[in-house]
Amino acid sequence: MDKITVPKVKRFKGKKIITALTAYDFLTARIVDEAGVDIILVGDSVGTTVQGLNSTIPVKMEEMLYHTRIVSRAVKRALLVGDMPFLSYQTSESDAIRNAGLLLKEGAEAVKLEGGSSVAKLIEKLVVSGIPVMGHIGLTPQSVNLFGGYRIQGKTESKARRIIDDAISLEQAGVFSIVLEGMPEEVAAKITNSVNVPTIGIGAGRYCDGQILVITDILGMDPTFKPRFVKQYLNLYDEIKNAVSAYANDVENGKFPSEEHVFHLKKKE
Repeated sequence: MDKITVPKVKRFKGKKIITALTAYDFLTARIVDEAGVDIILVGDSVGTTVQGLNSTIPVKMEEMLYHTRIVSRAVKRALLVGDMPFLSYQTSESDAIRNAGLLLKEGAEAVKLEGGSSVAKLIEKLVVSGIPVMGHIGLTPQSVNLFGGYRIQGKTESKARRIIDDAISLEQAGVFSIVLEGMPEEVAAKITNSVNVPTIGIGAGRYCDGQILVITDILGMDPTFKPRFVKQYLNLYDEIKNAVSAYANDVENGKFPSEEHVFHLKKKE
């Protein structure tokens, strides 16, 4: 299969629905890549899915670099995007360029950062520096404290207009795609029709140019987290739990290891 690149993703607009998933480790990334997903995001959602945090805010830059590095070893076909964690780009333009560049040095082919018009000038600087940028507007998890929780954004006409304006600002700044998260389907549809770069939805309805979800959500690895916008394709929590229980039971009852799992001294000739 042909390698997915930034220019290719841009050309998908109106021609191909884009598929995207997160991945945080080598083995999972290899499976996702071989399955033919177009974009793999090393998301700062690693904080809530892998680290057991309540939000993405505590995730550190060095942690994003580590996970990007190990995921990049597995990815052959998909476009690999590294997430910019909280305070990796908000502090200064030089910090943003340096941190984004470090993600590229670890194997990312683009970076994603949250925000609309307020980060447009920064995105322009990143793009001029040779760093492709994926935008992210709507429900932006790094602003959870500002929102007062994980709340759907753009539910009124004025707030919807603001998000649409943000999308246009991001396109003008040079993003190659925009993640639309947690907004009414109608708003996402308007944005998709208002910009010439692909929109990738998560909790944004059916009319985006693509969809992205968190890998652990579609695999059903956390029974306590089942948001409405996620379709669960496996109940891997129970599958893994049952496998571990079966292993423990076999060990305790002397069924493992059996003859097929052991080594013997070589017989003298």
